[in-house]
Amino acid sequence: MRTCRYAARARNDGEHVTKRIVSLIVNGRHREEAVADNTLLLDYLRETLALTGTKRGCDGGECGACTVLVDGEPRLACITLAARCEGRRIETIEALATDGRMSRLQAAFHEKLGTQCGFCTPGMIMAAEALLRKNAAPGEAEIRDALSGNLCRCTGYVKIIESVQAAVAPPATAGSTGGAQR
Repeated sequence: MRTCRYAARARNDGEHVTKRIVSLIVNGRHREEAVADNTLLLDYLRETLALTGTKRGCDGGECGACTVLVDGEPRLACITLAARCEGRRIETIEALATDGRMSRLQAAFHEKLGTQCGFCTPGMIMAAEALLRKNAAPGEAEIRDALSGNLCRCTGYVKIIESVQAAVAPPATAGSTGGAQR
């Protein structure tokens, strides 16, 4: 973390809260803002930037609903301080869509019904996105391992695994006989 150019003390229920200027890139956009030292990345994303795709689940690093990518690696935003992300590149679920169109992975979750209630979906997709960037053709065991930190309370993960596998499979071409289904 760089030396802060700005520090302010604010009263918060009788205690002092130090703020510092934090510079980072969120979804491709450079941000530089005063952030309290104790602000969680999850709160910064949801409350300051209104990026509500990242979900608040357990608040203790147990469920993975808040998974975002920090420099391409999955990170739990509910246990990561925003100030510790100084100079880093943060990606949320909102970054995956391009010009209003879902990414291939997002579309696969939609088509294969991997979303269920949808609450864990952003975290699942971000964990799967990190995997697919490292390994374009992971096997089922690798997918399960990559998603092992993300809990879904609605399903036995079958549709979620199928969704990631569908994003890996080449799209069917017009006139094809269907090819292998996963």
